[in-house]
This record gives sequence, structure tokens and C-alpha cells, in this order.
Amino acid sequence: MPLYEYQCRKCRHRFERIQKFSDPPAASCPECGGKVEQLLSAPAVHFKGTGWYATDYAGKSPKGAKKETKSDSGGESKGESRPETKDKK
Repeated sequence: MPLYEYQCRKCRHRFERIQKFSDPPAASCPECGGKVEQLLSAPAVHFKGTGWYATDYAGKSPKGAKKETKSDSGGESKGESRPETKDKK
């Protein structure tokens, strides 16, 4: 639920309220009963999950990088044959 900040027009008292989006805004000051106005404030941001720190990227390859497979690394796979070489001594 969002946190809203209000300020009284009469006594300048500031207060906060946690309200649902569907709740009506606060109309009166809890200190003096005067009319209040809703203030704009920066939202709190929480980064959750992996990938927000440089250390989280250490072991990962870029998305476009091709993974090396056994056939790419020179190993034999089924259906391939390598010509035999004779050792000269």
C-alpha cells in the first residue's frame, strides 16, 4: 500500500498515511482539524533479485555469445572421422 504525505494549510503540521488506492484522501489535520493538502514526494525504491550488482554478472556470458559444444572444441562426434596420421621417427 502506498504511503501518502500531507501538510495542514493552517498549522503546517506534516503527517503521513498508508492508504489503499481506493481510500479517499485525508481531509483534515489530526492536530488542529484544518484542511490538508497532499504533498508530492519521491517514492521508495527497492531493487530485488539478482543482477543489480557488478558481482552478479561475473559468471554469465552475454546473451548473443555462442556456447562451446563438444563438436566446436575439436572433439569427435558420431558420424565424423579424422584422418589418421603416421608418426615419423
